[in-house]
Amino acid sequence: MVGSGPGVPVVLLHGGPGYTAHYLEPLTALGDDRPVVLYDQFGSGRSDRSTDTTLFQIGRYVRELDSLRKALKLDRIHLYGHSWGTMLALEYLATNPSGIVSVTLASPVITTASWAADGKALLTTLPDSIQRIIATHEAAGTTSSPEYQTAAMEFMLKYVFGMTPPFPPEADSAVAGYNPAVYETMWGPSEFSPTGNLRSFDRSATLAGLTIPVLFTAGRNDEARPETVERFAKTAKDAEVRIFEKSAHMTMLTEREAYVAALRDFLRRHDPK
Repeated sequence: MVGSGPGVPVVLLHGGPGYTAHYLEPLTALGDDRPVVLYDQFGSGRSDRSTDTTLFQIGRYVRELDSLRKALKLDRIHLYGHSWGTMLALEYLATNPSGIVSVTLASPVITTASWAADGKALLTTLPDSIQRIIATHEAAGTTSSPEYQTAAMEFMLKYVFGMTPPFPPEADSAVAGYNPAVYETMWGPSEFSPTGNLRSFDRSATLAGLTIPVLFTAGRNDEARPETVERFAKTAKDAEVRIFEKSAHMTMLTEREAYVAALRDFLRRHDPK
C-alpha cells in the first residue's frame, strides 16, 4: 500500500496471468490522493509459487482478491485491472461484491474470442517471414523454440511494449518475476492461440450489467485494439474511453504523466462526495 491521501483506495490488478505488479508502479503517483494497493497474484513475483497447476484457476484469483480486501479492511475501493487483470476484475464483479465505487478496464480482455481475433488481425501487419515462423511453430507445437520466441518478440515490441530495449526498470522487474507455468496453464503457450483454462472466457454480459462508472483505456497501437475497446464500451451503461496516441499495451510506462493524470481525474470525479 502506497500513499495516505483521503480518497477511496484503488486496488491494482496486474496483467499476465503470471507477471507481477512492478510495471504498475507509476500509478503509485496517485498516492497523494488515495492509498494505492499493489500485489503480486498467486504464483508469480513475491507471492507463493505452487507446482500444483490445478490451482491456477480464475476462481482462485477472485477469492484471493476478496481475501486481500478483508485483510486490509478495504470496505470501499476503486478497482483497476490491466490486460488479464481486467478479466479478473470482471470475474470478481460478477460475484456482486459490495463497496466497488468504480472500475478501470485498461487494455481490456472482455472475451477471449475477440482478443484472439484481434491478435490474429494484428499479426497480418508483420512481415510475411515473421508470420510464417509463428504459423509454422504453432502448427508444430514448437512455440518454445528460439526462432518462434524471436518472431513473437517482434509482435510484443510493436503492440505490447510499444518501445525498444532497454526497457524501464518496472518492466524488467515484471518480466523477472514472471512465472510461465501460470500463463501457459491459464492462457496457453501462444499469445495468439489461447488453449488454457481461459479459452472460453466471456464477461460481456457482466460488463453490460454494470451500474458503476467504467473507464476504458488503451494505446493507439495496443493489442487491445481501440476499435474493439470502443465497441465494448458502448455496451456499458456509464462508460468513458481514453485512447493514448503514443502507446501500445503498456500505456502506464510509455505515457506516464498523461496516463496518471487521466486516471487521477476519473477517480476524483467518482469519489463519493
